[in-house]
Amino acid sequence: MSEPDPIKVMIVDDHAVVRSGLSAFLMSYATFDLVGQASSGRDALAQCERLQPDVILMDLVMPEMDGAAATRAVRERCPGVQVIALTSFKEDELVKGALQAGAIGYLLKNVSAEELASAIRAAKVGRPTLSPEATQALIQTASQPRPRGHDLTAREREVLALMVLGLSNPDIAGRLIVGRSTVKFHVSSILGKLGVDGRTEAVALAVQHHLVT
Repeated sequence: MSEPDPIKVMIVDDHAVVRSGLSAFLMSYATFDLVGQASSGRDALAQCERLQPDVILMDLVMPEMDGAAATRAVRERCPGVQVIALTSFKEDELVKGALQAGAIGYLLKNVSAEELASAIRAAKVGRPTLSPEATQALIQTASQPRPRGHDLTAREREVLALMVLGLSNPDIAGRLIVGRSTVKFHVSSILGKLGVDGRTEAVALAVQHHLVT
């Protein structure tokens, strides 16, 4: 039975010492093949299309194009490539940004060699790996109540903005070039989603919570 092909890995980090350390780590495993290194998100994107790695170890805090933007671009252009965010930071917004961009893993740079190796193997077969800190950040985010109006559609926000300006339903219908019944439907939906009984309350909430520009 033949051995499986090594997992092709690329390193993206703007610090040479970090790239050097990760290179040494990868080369100590026969199951990994270091196919490329990049010092910026833009460089990573260019190399990714050419090298087609299986897994990218992506730093998040980099100048010009940060890791989240680079991850999103990589996933769009090279959907077969998995990205593991490997960073020194555990802020909630960084965790959410990386995962929303398409990263399959989020690990801190103090992770052990074997944990990182396991994460790379897992990423290759599409399994996510999150550090305890990243998991906690997601739990906290999920437990936070969503802000008023988070589920308003783009059209409902348009209608609400015109309500804030004091336009009546017929005026809104004329402005948006839709039927009055359509506007009435949107207004009813807005009131329901905001949990208010009338237009005045809806307008007050919209202004108070900056729901429209």
